[in-house]
Amino acid sequence: MQNQKPLTKRRKEVLTLILKFIAEKGYSPSLREIAGLLNTKNVSTAQYFVNELHARGYLKKGSRQERVITPVSKPTTVQLLGMISAGAPIEPLENPEEILVPSNIKINERYPHYALKIKGDSMIDMGILDNDIVLVRHQLTADNGDVVVAITEKGATLKVFRRKGGKIFLEPRNKNYPIISPKRLEIRGRFIGLIRSNI
Repeated sequence: MQNQKPLTKRRKEVLTLILKFIAEKGYSPSLREIAGLLNTKNVSTAQYFVNELHARGYLKKGSRQERVITPVSKPTTVQLLGMISAGAPIEPLENPEEILVPSNIKINERYPHYALKIKGDSMIDMGILDNDIVLVRHQLTADNGDVVVAITEKGATLKVFRRKGGKIFLEPRNKNYPIISPKRLEIRGRFIGLIRSNI
């Protein structure tokens, strides 16, 4: 399989619509049907997006048949459950949505996974920015140095788990934020990947 290049938000949306169509119908949409999914009558718009997704390694095109669009590989999706920020509860989404996992992020299907949208900049030095989406493997334990979804007496946060001298600390990756020494701690998952909000 060829290397897949990052997609803009709009291209991700189009790819998701095509994959959803295939999953529901059992066959690939025609260009006219893709145009319909995009709420346009302009088939050339559909052709543009198909060409872009093909060039970036997400779709492959066959011969001169009407239905020639197929995904390069079986897509992986997870549920975007809510938003997380330092020192506040996870804000659940009223209607959790399925999001596409980039092919460069490997998910072990033996474990449940989910996604959260980041609020704030406490992990900015690690490259996790406000409005980014983090992919999380659900687990209740953590090793030293893991980036975890942690529930403390003050709420939920995404931080680096650290054990020192029998004590547990949650470290930010921004010098403007203090290290947390929680009185109560529950681990809800480990960070495994990132979807940049502005790609």
